[in-house]
Amino acid sequence: MESIPRLQQAINYMENHLLEDISYEDIAKNVYMSSYHFHRIFRFLAGMSATEYLRNRRLSLAGQELQSTDILVIDAAYKYGYDTPESFSKAFSRFHGVTPKQAKCKGTELRLFNPLILKIIVEGGNLMNYKIENRKSQKFIALVRTYPNEVIGDENDHSIPDFWTECYEKDLIECIRLLRPEGKRGLYGLCGPAETSETHFCYGIGIIMDEDTDVSSLDKLLKSGYAVLETKPTDYVVFQCFGSNPGCITETWKQFFKEFIPQTGYIRNGIDYEYYPEKREDGLFCELWIPVKKGDDKNNG
Repeated sequence: MESIPRLQQAINYMENHLLEDISYEDIAKNVYMSSYHFHRIFRFLAGMSATEYLRNRRLSLAGQELQSTDILVIDAAYKYGYDTPESFSKAFSRFHGVTPKQAKCKGTELRLFNPLILKIIVEGGNLMNYKIENRKSQKFIALVRTYPNEVIGDENDHSIPDFWTECYEKDLIECIRLLRPEGKRGLYGLCGPAETSETHFCYGIGIIMDEDTDVSSLDKLLKSGYAVLETKPTDYVVFQCFGSNPGCITETWKQFFKEFIPQTGYIRNGIDYEYYPEKREDGLFCELWIPVKKGDDKNNG
Protein backbone atom coordinates (compact mmCIF):
# COMPACT_ATOMS: atom_id res chain seq x y z
CA MET A 1 0.00 0.00 0.00
CA GLU A 2 2.90 2.34 0.79
CA SER A 3 4.15 2.33 -2.83
CA ILE A 4 1.17 4.30 -4.17
CA PRO A 5 1.61 7.44 -2.01
CA ARG A 6 5.39 7.23 -2.46
CA LEU A 7 5.02 7.26 -6.25
CA GLN A 8 2.46 10.04 -6.08
CA GLN A 9 5.07 11.97 -4.09
CA ALA A 10 7.51 11.28 -6.95
CA ILE A 11 5.01 12.62 -9.50
CA ASN A 12 4.47 15.74 -7.40
CA TYR A 13 8.24 16.23 -7.25
CA MET A 14 8.47 15.97 -11.03
CA GLU A 15 5.64 18.44 -11.50
CA ASN A 16 7.35 20.94 -9.20
CA HIS A 17 10.64 20.62 -11.09
CA LEU A 18 9.48 20.17 -14.70
CA LEU A 19 11.67 22.97 -16.02
CA GLU A 20 14.77 21.82 -14.15
CA ASP A 21 17.43 19.35 -15.23
CA ILE A 22 16.34 16.35 -13.15
CA SER A 23 16.74 12.63 -13.82
CA TYR A 24 14.88 9.62 -12.52
CA GLU A 25 17.85 9.04 -10.19
CA ASP A 26 17.13 12.43 -8.58
CA ILE A 27 13.45 11.54 -8.27
CA ALA A 28 14.25 8.16 -6.71
CA LYS A 29 16.43 9.78 -4.06
CA ASN A 30 13.66 12.22 -3.23
CA VAL A 31 11.30 9.34 -2.37
CA TYR A 32 14.01 7.24 -0.67
CA MET A 33 14.14 4.44 -3.25
CA SER A 34 17.02 2.96 -5.19
CA SER A 35 16.96 4.01 -8.85
CA TYR A 36 16.48 0.39 -9.88
CA HIS A 37 13.49 -0.21 -7.61
CA PHE A 38 11.91 3.18 -8.38
CA HIS A 39 12.19 2.74 -12.13
CA ARG A 40 10.77 -0.76 -11.96
CA ILE A 41 7.72 0.03 -9.85
CA PHE A 42 7.01 3.32 -11.67
CA ARG A 43 7.11 1.56 -15.04
CA PHE A 44 4.66 -1.14 -13.98
CA LEU A 45 2.24 1.15 -12.10
CA ALA A 46 2.30 4.15 -14.45
CA GLY A 47 2.76 2.24 -17.71
CA MET A 48 5.79 4.34 -18.69
CA SER A 49 9.17 5.34 -17.35
CA ALA A 50 9.71 8.48 -15.30
CA THR A 51 11.87 9.79 -18.17
CA GLU A 52 8.98 9.34 -20.60
CA TYR A 53 6.62 11.04 -18.16
CA LEU A 54 8.89 14.09 -17.87
CA ARG A 55 9.34 14.30 -21.63
CA ASN A 56 5.62 14.02 -22.35
CA ARG A 57 4.69 16.61 -19.75
CA ARG A 58 7.28 19.10 -21.01
CA LEU A 59 6.27 18.68 -24.65
CA SER A 60 2.60 19.02 -23.75
CA LEU A 61 3.26 22.29 -21.91
CA ALA A 62 5.55 23.51 -24.69
CA GLY A 63 2.74 23.02 -27.21
CA GLN A 64 0.31 24.99 -25.09
CA GLU A 65 2.77 27.84 -24.63
CA LEU A 66 3.74 28.02 -28.30
CA GLN A 67 0.08 28.24 -29.33
CA SER A 68 -1.05 30.71 -26.69
CA THR A 69 1.92 33.11 -26.36
CA ASP A 70 4.52 34.87 -28.49
CA ILE A 71 7.40 32.71 -27.25
CA LEU A 72 9.99 31.93 -29.93
CA VAL A 73 10.66 28.32 -30.88
CA ILE A 74 14.33 28.64 -29.87
CA ASP A 75 13.34 30.00 -26.45
CA ALA A 76 10.81 27.21 -25.95
CA ALA A 77 13.47 24.65 -26.85
CA TYR A 78 15.84 25.84 -24.14
CA LYS A 79 13.06 26.42 -21.61
CA TYR A 80 11.82 22.85 -21.88
CA GLY A 81 15.21 21.24 -21.57
CA TYR A 82 16.54 20.77 -25.11
CA ASP A 83 20.10 21.58 -26.15
CA THR A 84 19.18 22.76 -29.65
CA PRO A 85 16.07 23.91 -31.51
CA GLU A 86 16.61 20.98 -33.89
CA SER A 87 16.41 18.33 -31.16
CA PHE A 88 13.37 20.08 -29.68
CA SER A 89 11.64 20.20 -33.08
CA LYS A 90 12.27 16.50 -33.66
CA ALA A 91 10.89 15.47 -30.27
CA PHE A 92 7.99 17.92 -30.54
CA SER A 93 6.98 16.57 -33.96
CA ARG A 94 7.06 12.97 -32.73
CA PHE A 95 4.84 13.85 -29.79
CA HIS A 96 2.34 16.29 -31.36
CA GLY A 97 2.46 15.23 -35.01
CA VAL A 98 3.21 18.81 -36.09
CA THR A 99 6.29 21.04 -35.96
CA PRO A 100 6.74 23.80 -33.33
CA LYS A 101 6.23 26.43 -36.07
CA GLN A 102 2.97 24.81 -37.10
CA ALA A 103 1.90 24.72 -33.46
CA LYS A 104 2.02 28.52 -33.34
CA CYS A 105 -0.84 28.69 -35.83
CA LYS A 106 -4.29 28.93 -34.27
CA GLY A 107 -6.42 25.90 -34.98
CA THR A 108 -3.50 23.44 -35.12
CA GLU A 109 -4.38 20.23 -33.27
CA LEU A 110 -2.03 19.37 -30.40
CA ARG A 111 -1.78 16.54 -27.89
CA LEU A 112 -2.47 17.12 -24.20
CA PHE A 113 -0.69 15.06 -21.56
CA ASN A 114 -2.03 15.78 -18.07
CA PRO A 115 -0.32 15.07 -14.72
CA LEU A 116 -0.71 11.52 -13.47
CA ILE A 117 -2.71 10.75 -10.35
CA LEU A 118 -2.14 7.24 -9.03
CA LYS A 119 -5.03 5.51 -7.30
CA ILE A 120 -5.62 2.03 -5.98
CA ILE A 121 -8.60 0.47 -7.70
CA VAL A 122 -9.72 -2.71 -5.99
CA GLU A 123 -11.32 -5.07 -8.49
CA GLY A 124 -13.08 -8.13 -7.13
CA GLY A 125 -13.26 -11.55 -8.70
CA ASN A 126 -9.72 -11.72 -10.07
CA LEU A 127 -7.76 -14.83 -9.14
CA MET A 128 -4.05 -14.53 -8.48
CA ASN A 129 -2.59 -17.87 -7.44
CA TYR A 130 0.64 -17.76 -5.45
CA LYS A 131 2.59 -19.51 -2.74
CA ILE A 132 5.15 -18.30 -0.20
CA GLU A 133 8.40 -20.26 -0.01
CA ASN A 134 11.33 -19.71 2.34
CA ARG A 135 14.81 -20.21 0.94
CA LYS A 136 18.20 -20.06 2.60
CA SER A 137 21.08 -18.39 0.79
CA GLN A 138 21.40 -19.82 -2.74
CA LYS A 139 24.27 -19.75 -5.22
CA PHE A 140 24.05 -19.83 -9.00
CA ILE A 141 26.55 -20.21 -11.85
CA ALA A 142 25.51 -17.80 -14.58
CA LEU A 143 26.44 -15.67 -17.54
CA VAL A 144 25.68 -12.10 -16.50
CA ARG A 145 24.96 -8.97 -18.54
CA THR A 146 24.34 -5.41 -17.41
CA TYR A 147 21.50 -3.32 -18.84
CA PRO A 148 20.24 0.25 -18.30
CA ASN A 149 17.29 0.51 -15.92
CA GLU A 150 15.20 2.01 -18.74
CA VAL A 151 14.65 -1.41 -20.37
CA ILE A 152 12.83 -2.77 -17.29
CA GLY A 153 9.22 -3.45 -18.17
CA ASP A 154 9.60 -1.95 -21.66
CA GLU A 155 7.58 -4.30 -23.85
CA ASN A 156 9.28 -2.88 -26.97
CA ASP A 157 12.78 -3.71 -25.72
CA HIS A 158 14.18 -7.14 -26.56
CA SER A 159 17.54 -6.98 -24.78
CA ILE A 160 16.93 -9.88 -22.40
CA PRO A 161 15.12 -12.16 -24.90
CA ASP A 162 18.02 -11.47 -27.29
CA PHE A 163 20.44 -12.50 -24.52
CA TRP A 164 18.63 -15.82 -24.17
CA THR A 165 18.70 -16.31 -27.95
CA GLU A 166 22.43 -15.57 -28.04
CA CYS A 167 23.11 -18.08 -25.28
CA TYR A 168 21.28 -20.81 -27.18
CA GLU A 169 22.71 -19.94 -30.59
CA LYS A 170 26.29 -19.84 -29.27
CA ASP A 171 25.76 -22.93 -27.10
CA LEU A 172 26.66 -21.05 -23.91
CA ILE A 173 24.08 -22.72 -21.67
CA GLU A 174 24.42 -26.44 -22.32
CA CYS A 175 27.89 -26.66 -20.78
CA ILE A 176 26.52 -25.55 -17.40
CA ARG A 177 23.24 -27.43 -17.67
CA LEU A 178 25.28 -30.64 -17.95
CA LEU A 179 26.76 -29.94 -14.51
CA ARG A 180 23.36 -30.97 -13.16
CA PRO A 181 21.84 -34.47 -13.16
CA GLU A 182 19.16 -35.29 -15.70
CA GLY A 183 15.74 -34.15 -14.55
CA LYS A 184 17.24 -31.27 -12.52
CA ARG A 185 18.61 -29.15 -15.36
CA GLY A 186 16.23 -26.25 -15.02
CA LEU A 187 17.52 -22.77 -15.89
CA TYR A 188 17.27 -19.51 -13.96
CA GLY A 189 17.00 -15.92 -15.14
CA LEU A 190 18.27 -13.81 -12.24
CA CYS A 191 17.60 -10.09 -11.99
CA GLY A 192 18.88 -7.49 -9.52
CA PRO A 193 20.43 -4.03 -9.22
CA ALA A 194 24.03 -3.64 -10.36
CA GLU A 195 26.31 -3.34 -7.34
CA THR A 196 28.45 -0.54 -8.78
CA SER A 197 25.79 1.49 -10.61
CA GLU A 198 22.56 3.33 -9.84
CA THR A 199 21.56 3.43 -13.49
CA HIS A 200 21.94 -0.24 -14.48
CA PHE A 201 20.81 -3.69 -13.39
CA CYS A 202 22.24 -7.16 -13.89
CA TYR A 203 20.56 -10.13 -15.52
CA GLY A 204 22.09 -13.59 -15.36
CA ILE A 205 21.21 -16.88 -17.07
CA GLY A 206 22.40 -19.97 -15.27
CA ILE A 207 21.91 -22.94 -12.97
CA ILE A 208 21.67 -23.41 -9.23
CA MET A 209 24.72 -24.58 -7.24
CA ASP A 210 23.77 -27.20 -4.67
CA GLU A 211 24.76 -30.72 -3.64
CA ASP A 212 23.63 -32.02 -7.05
CA THR A 213 25.87 -29.66 -9.04
CA ASP A 214 29.29 -30.76 -10.27
CA VAL A 215 31.57 -27.84 -9.41
CA SER A 216 34.86 -29.49 -10.38
CA SER A 217 35.16 -27.17 -13.39
CA LEU A 218 34.07 -24.00 -11.55
CA ASP A 219 37.46 -22.24 -11.74
CA LYS A 220 37.61 -22.84 -15.47
CA LEU A 221 34.09 -21.48 -15.91
CA LEU A 222 34.87 -18.35 -13.90
CA LYS A 223 37.95 -17.69 -16.02
CA SER A 224 35.89 -18.05 -19.21
CA GLY A 225 33.35 -15.39 -18.20
CA TYR A 226 30.79 -17.09 -15.98
CA ALA A 227 30.05 -15.72 -12.51
CA VAL A 228 28.69 -16.92 -9.18
CA LEU A 229 25.59 -15.07 -7.95
CA GLU A 230 24.37 -15.44 -4.38
CA THR A 231 20.99 -14.61 -2.88
CA LYS A 232 20.25 -13.84 0.76
CA PRO A 233 17.97 -15.96 2.97
CA THR A 234 14.42 -14.71 2.49
CA ASP A 235 10.82 -15.54 1.74
CA TYR A 236 9.70 -15.66 -1.89
CA VAL A 237 6.28 -15.23 -3.38
CA VAL A 238 6.04 -17.65 -6.30
CA PHE A 239 3.79 -17.16 -9.33
CA GLN A 240 3.35 -19.44 -12.30
CA CYS A 241 3.49 -17.57 -15.61
CA PHE A 242 1.43 -19.19 -18.35
CA GLY A 243 1.87 -18.13 -21.97
CA SER A 244 3.94 -18.59 -25.09
CA ASN A 245 6.31 -15.63 -24.73
CA PRO A 246 7.94 -13.35 -22.11
CA GLY A 247 4.88 -11.08 -22.14
CA CYS A 248 3.29 -13.32 -19.49
CA ILE A 249 6.15 -12.39 -17.12
CA THR A 250 5.46 -8.68 -17.65
CA GLU A 251 1.77 -9.22 -16.93
CA THR A 252 2.61 -11.07 -13.71
CA TRP A 253 4.87 -8.22 -12.57
CA LYS A 254 2.03 -5.75 -13.21
CA GLN A 255 -0.28 -7.87 -11.06
CA PHE A 256 2.38 -8.09 -8.38
CA PHE A 257 2.71 -4.31 -8.07
CA LYS A 258 -0.94 -3.41 -8.68
CA GLU A 259 -2.69 -6.18 -6.77
CA PHE A 260 -0.42 -8.34 -4.62
CA ILE A 261 1.54 -5.59 -2.86
CA PRO A 262 -1.45 -3.33 -2.05
CA GLN A 263 -3.51 -6.25 -0.74
CA THR A 264 -0.88 -8.13 1.27
CA GLY A 265 1.51 -5.51 2.65
CA TYR A 266 4.56 -7.36 1.34
CA ILE A 267 7.41 -5.49 -0.35
CA ARG A 268 10.16 -6.62 -2.71
CA ASN A 269 13.40 -7.62 -0.99
CA GLY A 270 16.40 -8.59 -3.14
CA ILE A 271 17.27 -10.54 -6.30
CA ASP A 272 14.28 -12.07 -8.07
CA TYR A 273 14.46 -14.83 -10.62
CA GLU A 274 12.56 -16.71 -13.28
CA TYR A 275 12.81 -20.49 -13.03
CA TYR A 276 12.45 -22.57 -16.20
CA PRO A 277 12.04 -26.23 -15.13
CA GLU A 278 13.52 -28.90 -17.37
CA LYS A 279 10.06 -30.44 -17.60
CA ARG A 280 7.06 -28.10 -17.48
CA GLU A 281 3.33 -28.58 -17.40
CA ASP A 282 1.41 -27.59 -20.51
CA GLY A 283 1.33 -23.82 -21.07
CA LEU A 284 3.78 -22.97 -18.28
CA PHE A 285 6.37 -20.46 -19.47
CA CYS A 286 8.22 -20.16 -16.15
CA GLU A 287 7.88 -19.63 -12.42
CA LEU A 288 8.52 -16.13 -11.11
CA TRP A 289 10.21 -16.06 -7.68
CA ILE A 290 10.09 -12.62 -6.05
CA PRO A 291 11.85 -12.06 -2.69
CA VAL A 292 9.51 -10.35 -0.24
CA LYS A 293 9.21 -9.20 3.34
CA LYS A 294 6.61 -7.42 5.42
CA GLY A 295 6.99 -3.77 6.27
CA ASP A 296 7.74 -0.29 4.93
CA ASP A 297 9.54 -0.11 1.60
CA LYS A 298 11.79 2.83 2.52
CA ASN A 299 15.23 2.36 0.96
CA ASN A 300 14.06 -0.92 -0.54
CA GLY A 301 15.47 -2.31 -3.78
